[in-house]
Amino acid sequence: MPEGHTIHRLAQDYAARFTGTAPRVTSPQGKFSDAADLLGGAVLTATEAHGKHLFLRFRDADWVHIHLGLFGKVGFGAAPAPPPADTVRLRLANDTAYADLRGPTTCALITDAGKRAVHDRLGPDPLREDADPGTAYRRISRSRTTIAALLMDQKVVAGVGNVYRAEVLFRHGIDPYRAGRDITPAEWDALWADLVELMREGVRNNRIDTVRPAHTPEAMGRPPRVDDHGGEVYVYRRASRPCHLCGDAVRTAGLAARNLFWCPTCQQR
Repeated sequence: MPEGHTIHRLAQDYAARFTGTAPRVTSPQGKFSDAADLLGGAVLTATEAHGKHLFLRFRDADWVHIHLGLFGKVGFGAAPAPPPADTVRLRLANDTAYADLRGPTTCALITDAGKRAVHDRLGPDPLREDADPGTAYRRISRSRTTIAALLMDQKVVAGVGNVYRAEVLFRHGIDPYRAGRDITPAEWDALWADLVELMREGVRNNRIDTVRPAHTPEAMGRPPRVDDHGGEVYVYRRASRPCHLCGDAVRTAGLAARNLFWCPTCQQR
């Protein structure tokens, strides 16, 4: 499932191509046809992301709510748009660009009230200006649940996925099995600030890189990572391989329905 930086990047990409225009809205697949008809001639006025949820605003208060889920993808291209595949749930097209959405978990036309209900069930998003990290910490500090599980709980922190979860805990030497209530305020402040910076970099570069300058392949004289996910990381998907810092084997285990990765030597706090 895409992590939050991908959704914020998509919001920027939609905005750059369609804001201020009245794109042709169609649903070749047919599942969004009724809503697409209601948006005929409407101007796209804003885009927004919160965690893994994307919102496209038409007119003043008509929002297309998108959640990619495990299989959703968005593809952009230059006009003229080719004939659409019948798997396209939502196509926007204007005189300069088109965007095709395939396979989302959610693609629905909602009101302001419906949008607010989505926000209300999500935790603060490190990429949003209105995020309050204290809201997340109040839940974390009262919980016996592991910090690794809490970071993946979208009601606690929105947008953090498996990669950022594993990497930020490694960067701060925190054992992923520590209970949330054992995370100190100073530790949480450092984790949050790091998530903000790492995820902003993810939006800028459209990939996840988490290693510090001293630990890049060039600095350490090691081969670069070869992985479909791209980006240089410390522990994510490096099970049984030597830690870049201590040489111990990176471990993996299931936690919160996902594979957790950590270094037992470097993460003892």
